[in-house]
Amino acid sequence: MFIMNSFTKKPSRLYKYSAFSAQNLENLKNQTIYFSSPRGFNDPYDCSVTPTIEIPSDSDVSRIKNRYLADPLINTAARDELQRVTVEQMRELFLRSAAKLAIEKVNEFSEKRGVSCFSESNDDLLMWAHYGGTYKGFCLEFNTEYFPSIRQVRYSECLPSFNPMPILNGEIHLDDFMSAFATKSLSWAYEKEWRAFHDKVGTAYCYPAQALTGIYFGPEMSEAALEIVCLILQSQNETVKFFKGARSTNQFKVDFEPFEYISYLKAKN
Repeated sequence: MFIMNSFTKKPSRLYKYSAFSAQNLENLKNQTIYFSSPRGFNDPYDCSVTPTIEIPSDSDVSRIKNRYLADPLINTAARDELQRVTVEQMRELFLRSAAKLAIEKVNEFSEKRGVSCFSESNDDLLMWAHYGGTYKGFCLEFNTEYFPSIRQVRYSECLPSFNPMPILNGEIHLDDFMSAFATKSLSWAYEKEWRAFHDKVGTAYCYPAQALTGIYFGPEMSEAALEIVCLILQSQNETVKFFKGARSTNQFKVDFEPFEYISYLKAKN
C-alpha cells in the first residue's frame, strides 16, 4: 500500500517550517534555502534505502540476451559462452548487476546530493512541534513557480523498487532512482512533503524576493522575535504577507490571522 499527498499536481504554494535561530534569520535575510545532506535527516530510512529490484520475466531476459548476441562487436568465444547461459542464469546475472548499481546510486546520492524539504500544510501541529521551534518559530510560504523540479514524496508500507530493464538495455533513467529518494514510510504521511534536490550537498540556493509570498508566525513566538523577522522582510520584500498564529480555544489547531506590521518609528511618526 502507498499513498500520495492530497495534490496530484504541484500546488501553487508550499511551506517550509523554521525555528527562530541565528542561522535561519541569516537565511531569511540572504533569501536562501539550504540543501542539506540526507544523512542528517531524522528518519534513518530516508534516502538511504536500497530499492528492491523487480524480477525480469523470461521474455525480457531472452530479449536482452538476443540483443547482446546480435551485437556485431562481440567475439566468437563470448557469443558461444552467452548462448550456453540459461535464462535463469542470465536473470541472476542481471539482478546482481542491477542491485550493485542501485547500491552505488544510493551511496553516491547520500554523499553528493542535497535535499530541501517543504510541506503542503502550514498548520500541522506535529510539524510546528518538530520543525517550527516548538511553535516559537515561523513557516515560510513559497510560490512553487520558482521551484520547477520539486518532487512530491510518496508514502508506502514497502521499500521502493525499480525496474532494471532500462538499465539492462543500456539506458540508465535517473528518475527510477530519484523515486527511491522521495519515498518514505506511511508513518510520515502527515508531513505531506515535497522536496527539491540539488546536485551538490551544502548548497545555499538564493531565491528571488517574489518567491516568498507569506510568513506564518507560531502561536508561542515572542513579540520581540516576531518584530525581528518583520523588520528583516520589510526591508527587502514589499509584497510578503504576515499571518499571526494563535491556539484555537475549541479545537486542537492553530488559527492564523493576517496583520500589517508597522515599525515603532513609523507608528511614532
